[in-house]
Amino acid sequence: MDPDSLHLGNKNLCGWLVRLLSTKQEWLRAKMKFFLPDVDLASSDEVPDLEQRVILRLRELQAQGPTIWQSFIHCVCMELEVPLDVEVPLLSTWGQDDEFARLLETGDESQSGSQLHHGLKRPCQSCESSPRQKHCRKHRLELAQNYLKLLRTSALTHYGDGLSGPGKIYVPPILQWSRATVSLDTQGGAITGDPKIEDGSDVSIQDLFNFKTPKSSRVTVLLGKAGMGKTTLARWLSHKWADGHLDNFQALFLFEFRQLNLITHFLTLPQLLFDLYLRPESGPDVVFQYLEENANQVLLIFDGLDEALYPCSSMETVGPNDTGLALTLFSSLCRGTLLPGCWVMATSRPGKLPACLPTEAAMVHMWGFDQLRVEEYVNHYFSDQPSQEVALTELLANRHLRSMCVVPALCHLACLCLHHLLPASLPDQSVASLLPTMTQLYMQMLLTCSPLPAKLLVGLGEVALSGLETGKVIFYDSDIPQPVMAFGATHHLLTSFCVCTGPGHQETGYAFVHFSLQEFFAAIYLMTSPIVDKDILARHVILNSPWVLRTKARLGLTDHLPTFLAGLASYTCRPFLSQVAQQDETWVGTRQAAVVQLLRKLATRKLKGPKVVQLCHCVAETQEPELAGLTAQSLPYQLPFHNFPLTYADLAALTSVLEHRATPIQLEFEGCPLEPHCPEALVGCTQVETLSFKSRKCGDTFAEVLSRSLPTMGSLKKLGLAGSKITARGISHLVQALSLCPQLEELSLQDNQLKDQEVLSVVEIMPSLPRLQKLDLSHSSFSISSLFYLVKVAVTCPTVQTLQVREADLVFLLSPSTETAEDLQRAPDLPEKDSQRKESQSRTLVLRLQKCQLRVHHAEVLVELLREVPRLEEVDLSGNQLEDEGCRVLVEAASHLHITGKLDLSDNHLSVDGVSCVLRAVNSCESLAELHISLLQKTVVLMFAQEADERQGTQERAAFLDDLTSSTDSEPPRGIRLTHCGFLAKHLEELCKALEGSHHLARHGHLDFSGNALRDEGTALLAQLLPGLGPLQSLNLSENDLSLDAVFHLAQCLSTLQWVCHLEVSFESQHILLRGDKRGRDKLTGGCLPEFPAGAQLSRFHQHCIPRSFCLKECQLQPPSLIRLCTALEKCPGPLEVQVVLFLGPPPLPAPHSPNT
Repeated sequence: MDPDSLHLGNKNLCGWLVRLLSTKQEWLRAKMKFFLPDVDLASSDEVPDLEQRVILRLRELQAQGPTIWQSFIHCVCMELEVPLDVEVPLLSTWGQDDEFARLLETGDESQSGSQLHHGLKRPCQSCESSPRQKHCRKHRLELAQNYLKLLRTSALTHYGDGLSGPGKIYVPPILQWSRATVSLDTQGGAITGDPKIEDGSDVSIQDLFNFKTPKSSRVTVLLGKAGMGKTTLARWLSHKWADGHLDNFQALFLFEFRQLNLITHFLTLPQLLFDLYLRPESGPDVVFQYLEENANQVLLIFDGLDEALYPCSSMETVGPNDTGLALTLFSSLCRGTLLPGCWVMATSRPGKLPACLPTEAAMVHMWGFDQLRVEEYVNHYFSDQPSQEVALTELLANRHLRSMCVVPALCHLACLCLHHLLPASLPDQSVASLLPTMTQLYMQMLLTCSPLPAKLLVGLGEVALSGLETGKVIFYDSDIPQPVMAFGATHHLLTSFCVCTGPGHQETGYAFVHFSLQEFFAAIYLMTSPIVDKDILARHVILNSPWVLRTKARLGLTDHLPTFLAGLASYTCRPFLSQVAQQDETWVGTRQAAVVQLLRKLATRKLKGPKVVQLCHCVAETQEPELAGLTAQSLPYQLPFHNFPLTYADLAALTSVLEHRATPIQLEFEGCPLEPHCPEALVGCTQVETLSFKSRKCGDTFAEVLSRSLPTMGSLKKLGLAGSKITARGISHLVQALSLCPQLEELSLQDNQLKDQEVLSVVEIMPSLPRLQKLDLSHSSFSISSLFYLVKVAVTCPTVQTLQVREADLVFLLSPSTETAEDLQRAPDLPEKDSQRKESQSRTLVLRLQKCQLRVHHAEVLVELLREVPRLEEVDLSGNQLEDEGCRVLVEAASHLHITGKLDLSDNHLSVDGVSCVLRAVNSCESLAELHISLLQKTVVLMFAQEADERQGTQERAAFLDDLTSSTDSEPPRGIRLTHCGFLAKHLEELCKALEGSHHLARHGHLDFSGNALRDEGTALLAQLLPGLGPLQSLNLSENDLSLDAVFHLAQCLSTLQWVCHLEVSFESQHILLRGDKRGRDKLTGGCLPEFPAGAQLSRFHQHCIPRSFCLKECQLQPPSLIRLCTALEKCPGPLEVQVVLFLGPPPLPAPHSPNT
């Protein structure tokens, strides 16, 4: 039951008690037998309604007097799970008045209603009258409330306002969902926020805790690189909770793994909470029980998960009474075996996280600051207006300093340096020029310590390096010499705090104010210590992978150490290092050269994305143009980055190196979490030829920022933003920017779920991109009306060659204009030139609108659009719902649409009757080369001849037809193919009627009826109808279930139809083919027999006498059948070759002698 929704009135308590006991029938029956052994329970057992049964039994207990009733209530509170906020008022109903009894008497009417009864009064006796005072929950509730107050007071004391250092400013960083739990309920909104569960969605700090989330998904991990403010955010949340915010949480605990690492013995959860964090003044067991009962209002924050020293497997958890290491307890909290329902938040650097995290944990990326946040931070840091303006002017005018300030820790450091440098600067002097790199930013911070204590700096560096090499970030008095400690504390380089290493055992610990500061001092020691040689330097000038090896327990502690070493190798740092090392600059220069040489070796290696980025950071810090040029030229042409987070600073380092590259490069980012404002780093990067992003974490903000960079990237030819969750807001910015990129050749915006308006706005910029060759808008959502608009664009835009639309696909292929982009920009309003006009007239368009749900009424609209195209190479409308009428409309219009290739109407629900309509429609189409219809295979394809073929003379056309008939057996001859349509004999008359007068059939003469069901009846009918079709080149009747009777009918065609010269029959393979002779086909242009002048008929006929053949294979012939066959063949004119191959019979018979042979 939700305590927040409980009104603690007696009537409510009665109803709650009845509902509880309704689920504990066996327990209640046992208690009834214990308290009332003589009472028969059979009568109440017969009551079917469980609540009514409970009410009857409670009446019997109430009637026995206050002693039994109070004992029963004690049993309820002690043996059943009763929330603390309910138990205290429940214990006060021991029967001092009759109100509870009256409520039970009216239970039949009210059925334990939940409305407050205003006539009830609180009993006056307090819980101190209980004979078991140690169980009094009222006192226990007071103990818990006192501890919660103590928690808030302690948090305010320890964390102040959640910030450290001068200024005490907090600007919330950019937070973005990386992976959220799939079961988040965001339909009704959250109590403190409404987090979006989609990758790439921006989120505020309040959105981190959605109180409608199921218990199993209340784990959040904040991922951020060093300096992004993870620890600051954790402490700030603790302060805000202690100050009365985040009021949905009653308790908040903040642990740091750097301190938990010091605990090597096993702990229970109460020991973790009370011995290592804050111990209650009294009653720890009572307080812990309260926390368990209200776990859904408990938040535990674990800072620095990546620093955990002891790994635990994904199955390693402990129960409520078990012990384990700190990381094991963390795993148990995340997986719900400890404090089930509590909230857990952890911070970590990106990389391989411990396996103890549940898979449903929500991942949130911390991206630091954008420019607005930087300005806000600077305005807060500098209190007076003049200082604010000067500092902002310096910062915004220097690109390198601005790029560093996106990291909150560096932004604070930059403000600190500007605060010291601006008052002493000359009017025309640029202070920001003294802060070109991160290393020199830290160096300027130390230069404020005047005079510079060289020995103390080296001593602090030795402490820092020893800590890094041993994995130590917390130091004790014995680890740091006293003068060094005093120096670090005086200049706010070290911070001190209390470290709890066990019950009642505390020590003072020391740490660098920021971990990167420890790395910086370690780098100073390596560059200035005389005992450090080249081998030691080489061990630290390395490139670390962000992914942890299997043999390692955690991420390394040297994120920035190689970068600081590279920065200290800059010539600008030589005087500083000489002063610290107390050596001349020649000695320092030798050590700097050693670092640069190590970087040169790394630059020539084949590195993958993460190490390329780290190398670019190092190279940029050195400020060595020669090294930058070597690194840039060593990078491959195709540079991919896969599945690791990238910030603005990362891209800024990469582009600073690419500035020294002479050849173009392709940058491909796939699956990388990207800081929303990182595309700003690409401004002016003219070396990038291909830029591709495939990440669902980009979004509209990313697209808006990228739009400001695109017009400055003059060499960019291919741009891809696939699956980037860009909506109308982002597209509007992209469209404006893309119109300023005339050199663009390929644009991909697929899988962004664009709607109608966004799709159309992108398509409308095609005329302003004269070099565009491909536009991919696949996986967009648009209507039929928008589809027709796209067709209109394809028809009217002279550079479009292909429009491909198929279900999720939407692709434009274009042929760039021969004019350069500069020509078009110089004279955009001039009239169309002759060359352009010729190109427009000679271009061909391929239009594929497959599976677009086009219906009958869309056919005429489409025809009107296509009439404007000079030539259509291909029109593919397969997979739609045009049906018979739509197919007829398109086939009739085909002769006027200038189609030179293919018209595909497959899979459009064409019926048997529709085939006849299509045949009649193609009769007038003189350019048709082939028609193939197969209803069973859902095929309807029309092939058209090239226009050059149509202009040829009669002899050339005949030669063309001869070439067609000489094609190999694997290539079916062109003609009319009505295959596998299920035609029966009854369909033939209508089909042949539709074929009569066909220009196509008269010209090509190939008719294919194979794969149907004509049988003998249909064959006989077809033999009668063939004369009406005119002379053919071939007739295919294969696979029609024919017998010898059909062969006899077809054999007669050798004598009745003069174009039939060859008859081939194979019963085993169901092959039946009637063929003409290509040499004599041109002479047989009409009728059954040629017409000759009187007196010359016989002589001229013999001049053109064509030999004929009959081939019968794989057939069993009985004597009667053989006689019948010979009779049919005797009437054949001219020489006749007969070949009969019998199946399991005697050898083939010689050909019969014809009187004309």
